[in-house]
Amino acid sequence: MAEEKLGIMVCGHGSRNQNAAKEFAKVSQGLKKLIPEMPVEYGYLEFCNPVIHAGLDSLRDQGVTRVLAVPGMLFAAGHAKNDIPSVLNTYQAQNPGMTIEYGRELGVDLKMIRAASERIQHAIDACETEVPIEETMLMVVGRGASDPDANSNVSKVMRMLWEGMGFGWGETCYSGVTFPLVEPGLEHAAKLGYKRIIVFPYFLFTGVLVKRIYSYTDDVAAKHPDIEFVKADYLNDHPLVLETFKDRVAETRDGAAVMNCQMCKYREQVLGFEDQVGLAQESHHHHVEGIGGGLENCPCKGDCDASCREESFCKEHGLPWTPLHSHDSPGPLEPHDHSHEHGHDHSHGHDHSHDHHHHPYPHADHPHGPKSMKKS
Repeated sequence: MAEEKLGIMVCGHGSRNQNAAKEFAKVSQGLKKLIPEMPVEYGYLEFCNPVIHAGLDSLRDQGVTRVLAVPGMLFAAGHAKNDIPSVLNTYQAQNPGMTIEYGRELGVDLKMIRAASERIQHAIDACETEVPIEETMLMVVGRGASDPDANSNVSKVMRMLWEGMGFGWGETCYSGVTFPLVEPGLEHAAKLGYKRIIVFPYFLFTGVLVKRIYSYTDDVAAKHPDIEFVKADYLNDHPLVLETFKDRVAETRDGAAVMNCQMCKYREQVLGFEDQVGLAQESHHHHVEGIGGGLENCPCKGDCDASCREESFCKEHGLPWTPLHSHDSPGPLEPHDHSHEHGHDHSHGHDHSHDHHHHPYPHADHPHGPKSMKKS
């Protein structure tokens, strides 16, 4: 019997911002230093190369027979519950000689909380004036998802930071999909009477959304010159973040990677999302894998929100162009048949073939949600 060889696969979403891709690659490099006995590869669902199956190919070519795949994501929403497992299932079916075991997201973790607190404290320490912590408000900004379980985790992180650091007040807003978004969230915060508001993007890496958060912060700050708005840095490759990734790899290896199924809208009757129990588990990224490849030669030198990637601009400058895929307002897309057999089940209890579509978010028209970003 051949000897088992372990390998690690870090699965990310991908970003139109090449600096974000470079930062994600640091996680792979950091894990290689923390776990030198295993090969480590990474890949993305979309916008970036390498895609996930390319990373898996590399592990296979290195003789890996058992892959410990971990989502490079803070919380488990559609990407961690559906898209990545679907890609892994498809690859597993095509490569029966390799076993792929899927771990859980970083989640609400004390190491992550401490990493976040250090980013926030660093921003406070850099301020030129002193404001008592009791007169400072914390605004934690999450990604935003069509999954209330993931959104509520951001609120829990905020509460633990608020109570742990002693801020006068704390609130949560989101960069997209759900509500409240950044601008209405900060406008509300400005009415509460605090002298300083710390805006902390609870994100792993830079990218379009982090830049949007900082931009909206500037917009609201300009309307309220009597309040000091402080932009804290995102998590990035903080040592405690890398330690948490290492913990997730160990859990996967030991068979202890357990998702929060009690609050999963695909498993239980979550208030407002009852119609999504048992929905099929499949990726809506198969048709956009690798889109964004070629951004390496972006004229913005990597720090890009893709505004320079208009078709006419690309044609003028001889750059490759592909339509950009957005998650800001989930809604129906043109159907794509992604039916396939799953050889090794990474399911979360809702895997069966169906025509591809986004399940509509029930509050997509909330006045403080996606529609609030549409300027008149």
